[in-house]
Amino acid sequence: MTRRTGRRPGNPDTREAILGAARAAFAERGFDAASIRAIAAAAGVDPALVHHYFGSKDQLFLAAMRAPVDPRELLPTVLAGDRDGLGERLVRMFLGVWDSPAGSAGVALLRSAVSNEWTARLLREFLTTQVLRRVLDHLDVDPAELPLRGSLVASQLIGLAMMRHVIRLEPVASAAPETLVATVGPTVQRYLTGELPG
Repeated sequence: MTRRTGRRPGNPDTREAILGAARAAFAERGFDAASIRAIAAAAGVDPALVHHYFGSKDQLFLAAMRAPVDPRELLPTVLAGDRDGLGERLVRMFLGVWDSPAGSAGVALLRSAVSNEWTARLLREFLTTQVLRRVLDHLDVDPAELPLRGSLVASQLIGLAMMRHVIRLEPVASAAPETLVATVGPTVQRYLTGELPG
C-alpha cells in the first residue's frame, strides 16, 4: 500500500463553513474591513486553518466569489505598455475571460447580482478591490477622481457583459472581440485618463 504525498484533503464541511463566513463578511463589511480573524471566528475555526485552506485573504475572496480567474494573473499584461492603450487592453482582457468557458461562472454571477443584493455586494467588492483598484493605482490622476473613474469603467464593462452574454443584444452579442475592443476601448480609456467634467 502506497502513501499519498502532499497536503491532506481537508474536511469539506470546515471548508464550506469558512467560505460561508467569508461570503457573509465580504458582503456585509467589504473586502478591506473583513478580517481573516473575524471570518475564522464566524466559522468556528482557528485563523491558521483559514490560511491553510486558502492562503491569503485575496485567495479566500476569489474562492468565496467562485471567481473563474484570478485578476492578479491577467492584469500584468493589461498594465504593461503605454498608458494610451490601457483601455483597449482592459477590454481585450475582459472579453477574453467572458468569452471563454470560464466566463459562464461570470454570467451566472451577473444574473444573480441583478436580483440579489448580497451577490451584488460581492460583485461590487470584486470589481472594486480585485480589478479596478489595481488598474487605477497605476494611473497618474487626481486621487479624488478615482472612485468616479472606476465606477464609469465598471459601468462600461458590466454593461458590455450584460448586453453580450445575458440579454444577447445583436450585433454586440456576436461581434468579433477585436471589433468591440476597437469601439469600446476608447470610451474606457477616456474614463481612465481623459478629462472629467468639472
